[in-house]
Amino acid sequence: MPVLASHRKPRTTRPHSPAVGVTTAALAGVTLLTTQSAQAAPAAPPKPTVEEVQKKVDDLYRQAGTATQQYNRAKESTDEQRRKVDRLLDDVAKRTEEINESRRSLGSYAAAQYRAGAVGPTAALIFADSPQSYFDQTHLMDRLSERQRSAVAEYEGKRVAAAKQRAEATKSLDTLTESQATLRTTKQTVQRKLGEARTLLSRLTAEEKERLAELERKREAEARRKAEARAKAEAEARAEAAEAERRRQEEARQNQPTEPAQPPTDGGSGTGSGGSTYAAKAEKALAFARAQIGKPYVWGATGPSSYDCSGLTQAAWKAAGVDLPRTTWDQVEVGTRVATDDLLPGDLVFFYDDISHVGLYIGGGKMIHAPKPGANVREESIYYMPIYGSVRPA
Repeated sequence: MPVLASHRKPRTTRPHSPAVGVTTAALAGVTLLTTQSAQAAPAAPPKPTVEEVQKKVDDLYRQAGTATQQYNRAKESTDEQRRKVDRLLDDVAKRTEEINESRRSLGSYAAAQYRAGAVGPTAALIFADSPQSYFDQTHLMDRLSERQRSAVAEYEGKRVAAAKQRAEATKSLDTLTESQATLRTTKQTVQRKLGEARTLLSRLTAEEKERLAELERKREAEARRKAEARAKAEAEARAEAAEAERRRQEEARQNQPTEPAQPPTDGGSGTGSGGSTYAAKAEKALAFARAQIGKPYVWGATGPSSYDCSGLTQAAWKAAGVDLPRTTWDQVEVGTRVATDDLLPGDLVFFYDDISHVGLYIGGGKMIHAPKPGANVREESIYYMPIYGSVRPA
């Protein structure tokens, strides 16, 4: 009997089973989804610390202060340009009326010639585009009476002057437009910086806000400590100066008993002839500044209900009869530079490398200033901010 098993096909094994294929596809899909998820949702940046927020907010306020001074300068330029344009437009209107009056005078000559039965040279002149060219071409000046020649010359002079005034007014209007654009840009910059600072502060938790307040209290305490040390040093210096003066007067009486003691010299203390004049002016400026304590800081403001830093110092010294420029950058250029150790009440103290803030020194290491948005005019240590330099304005 034949062996049938020999005709059967050998059984083969498939290299990959369906189960293996499904598992591989599933793993690939999971890997792809994981990669896509990682790309779609990157890890959030770490939240800034309270110290970093404080530094950033301080920097934004400083930048806003710089932009405020730019705004003040642009506003001052815009106001001056507007006044110039108004003056020019008034002059143009006045000259136009003068031209019309001269034209009426010339018209009376033309009318007389018309009544005589002919359109004479004066009438032709009235309708000419360029009176001077008409004179050159026809030698009209030789044919006019002295009175007529004077009227024509006056008309031509006023016409040329009016044309120049109109051209200057047009140019000034263009400059005014540019100044207004700069003003808008700097205003937006100030608002943007202040908005960024408010946003940073609004994101803090209650605990973080308390931590920020604690950091601020520490900074204020350190600034007060330095001011108190400065006040002590100033008091000791005054006492030493008074004792030296007492001894000088005592020696003078012993050596010259028949002669009255001479009045003390200035000695740089703010007394004496020149010093007393400055001290009197400074006291007026300080009295004005003290009366503004409690009024809000508003950038670009010059009083009377609110101030920015340079607006306050300008107004205070104006009360003493001294005109200061509007911006910190210009105020630092007036008067006499003085060292911090030589400050007298009334001196201007400037802060930061970009000279974006200013206060009025009152003695004892303190000043009156308009600090920043959200704060009021107040007394504060001059060591609260990095000092740039100081000026004695009068």
